[in-house]
Amino acid sequence: MDLGIAGRWALVCASSRGLGFGCADALAGEGVNLVVNGRDAASLAQAASRLRGRGVQVEEVSGDVTDPGVRERMLAAAPRVDILVNNAGGPPPGDFRDWGEDDWTGALKANMLTAVDLVRATVDDMASRGYGRVVNITSASVKSPLPGLGLSNGARSGLTGFIAGVARQPQLASRGVTLNNLLPGRFDTDRIRRLSDGVLPEPTGIPAGRFGRPGEFGAACAFLCSEQAGYITGQNLLLDGGAYPGTF
Repeated sequence: MDLGIAGRWALVCASSRGLGFGCADALAGEGVNLVVNGRDAASLAQAASRLRGRGVQVEEVSGDVTDPGVRERMLAAAPRVDILVNNAGGPPPGDFRDWGEDDWTGALKANMLTAVDLVRATVDDMASRGYGRVVNITSASVKSPLPGLGLSNGARSGLTGFIAGVARQPQLASRGVTLNNLLPGRFDTDRIRRLSDGVLPEPTGIPAGRFGRPGEFGAACAFLCSEQAGYITGQNLLLDGGAYPGTF
């Protein structure tokens, strides 16, 4: 299937590795030009080199996406933003009794407010051109909160509520702009290894019998960014190998 997005420009946050890279790689495979970002300049350069091998233009902006100055440089690096993929590292686990205001502020900044700011900066221009796609990488915890990850549960749920309202604004939805969320369950990434003392745990509780692959996550992202997905907006797509037990 031709997704109809070749030649467009995408800004993909935190895309030097993991799910962010999976999304960037899938978009590059569809002929989408990229602005990629990561905190480690060396890792970002390696990722950008791989993506250029797809035959697309790739601009690198190193730094933490939660920094307003980094976001400004990312926005300036693209001639336009047709596709925005919001992503940022999740906060650490812990007991909510130990978290103070600074912990909550950091989580909200990384996993809600940064994405809100980039949405604010891009969607009206998308609407003026009659095409735009916003995909936010959130978490399966939005549907089924995870014990010990209260900072992530709270901040990502806040972003989900915000997107639900903005996606349904007629001045966006009627002008070809969609906003959706991808909710990853357990994927084979650095984060799941960090949460498991550096090793990949057994995929217990996942009916698929394995962890997800970043490439298949990226493929779902690319579809939501496609011409064919223009009637999908304000939705939360769960990718968890069947782990969530509910009907809805």
